[in-house]
Amino acid sequence: MDAATLHDEASFGEFVGAFERAELPRARWTHGAHVAIGTLYTLRHGDHVLAKTRAAIRRHNASVGTPENAYHETLTVFWLAVVGEFLRRSEHASELEAVRAAVAEFGEQRKLHGSYYGFDVVASPEARASWVAPDLRAIEVRFLTSY
Repeated sequence: MDAATLHDEASFGEFVGAFERAELPRARWTHGAHVAIGTLYTLRHGDHVLAKTRAAIRRHNASVGTPENAYHETLTVFWLAVVGEFLRRSEHASELEAVRAAVAEFGEQRKLHGSYYGFDVVASPEARASWVAPDLRAIEVRFLTSY
């Protein structure tokens, strides 16, 4: 995620608006962008974060021609749990400050799931379709009610 996107409320608001309107170019949907949206949605949507995030990612994917089966449920749940835990351990003055902090912490950690899963979770059809809990290291998933 580029620094300009997180520079101020207006820039971040434009990014979020483009994502939510399904107008964000594919090239801007980076791992850091996933972390930013996951953090923002965790703050805004609480227990409904998974449903909101899942729908928004699928809408975005459809808008840029990404196949429907590219959405990965386990990685979405995993990252929402990671940023949720991060937010519970820290205090931030605003949503933007929280997003900046989460992106600084996790924006370059695309492979963090590797320390939680002892198998190739990315390639797993089961993990792509539904939540699969980590087998190496537990993570608290407070927002899950349907699994």
